[in-house]
Amino acid sequence: MPLQKEIDKQRQEIRTDGYTMSIGEWISLYQNNEIDIHPDFQRFFRWSEHQKSTFIESILLGIPIPPIFVSQRDDGVWDVVDGVQRLSTIYEFVGILKTDNQEQNKYPIALQKTTYLPSLEGKKWDDPNDKDNSFTQSQRLLIKRAKIAVNIVEKESDEMVKYELFQRLNTGGSIATPQEVRNCILLMLNRDLYELMRSLANYESFRNCIALSDRLYEEQYDMELILRFILIFDKDEESLKELDGDVRVFLTDGMREMALNKELNYRHIEKAFKKTFDVLNEALGDDSFRRYKIDSDRFFGGFILSAYEVIALGIGYSYKNLPKTNEISSRIKNIWSNPTYQKWSGAGVNAARRLPYLIPLGREVFSSKCRSELLNN
Repeated sequence: MPLQKEIDKQRQEIRTDGYTMSIGEWISLYQNNEIDIHPDFQRFFRWSEHQKSTFIESILLGIPIPPIFVSQRDDGVWDVVDGVQRLSTIYEFVGILKTDNQEQNKYPIALQKTTYLPSLEGKKWDDPNDKDNSFTQSQRLLIKRAKIAVNIVEKESDEMVKYELFQRLNTGGSIATPQEVRNCILLMLNRDLYELMRSLANYESFRNCIALSDRLYEEQYDMELILRFILIFDKDEESLKELDGDVRVFLTDGMREMALNKELNYRHIEKAFKKTFDVLNEALGDDSFRRYKIDSDRFFGGFILSAYEVIALGIGYSYKNLPKTNEISSRIKNIWSNPTYQKWSGAGVNAARRLPYLIPLGREVFSSKCRSELLNN
């Protein structure tokens, strides 16, 4: 299709509108439940207290605020696509922000001093018990009359437009990782699947085996590992050979496709996942994905993704018919001397290149028919 026809076709599928609104109007929308900022998103959109204070400072100084992007639902309510941090900060400072269970936050924030307005230190919106540290009526009106533009993806637009827009606007911004963007998209697309993944992330055997750092947990790396498991553990090997380029794109596109699959077998996924990590927890616990040193017969170091890809996904594929636990331990140790693993797990080998080799290796290693001599070939 010629370029101009592609442009014309795609533009017809995106219907937008936009105008400028006062912060007072943004506050009214929220109080009247006419806008949804998705309380679940707030665990991924993390602003420090200093960032919040600097944002309020910007409003007071008349510094232009980037527009808010929303998507209009069939019921007319606006879903916030980009701008959760800004709106959440306003609502929290004013004292109307609701928690996950829709209860109003009883503890509005007190601001910190900022570069240009150091006297903001300790200031609140309106505290009847501390008038000296409350904004004056004039200052509150200054905030409420400030303008923030809105760009609206209208309900007539193609359904996937808002998810594509969300991903583009939020990738590389103040969200730390691509998985946090995926989590938010998944919440919009399929809350049931998100809740399943969240419950698996809290599964004790899984947490024992991966033994991640606090930083990786904060970055939702455990959710990315679960997504990798779900998308790949029973995927046919031919499709793995077609992996090209950035695996992050594969994970995002695969998640979106899975979220829209009405026939997705949640029970199958849960059983395979829990069986896999129950077996690993019994066999090796937090050594499951650490490097194994053959000459000293010990595991060392931290979590290794390539080991996870071979071991967890290999066991998941054969979860209904696995070797005995002591045999599982032996086979995992033998992986570290396997020539295929050594070749495709080294430094500089990206996931798109290694997965077509490591996934079949894992399936062979943990097959009940696998003979021990095959492990070193």
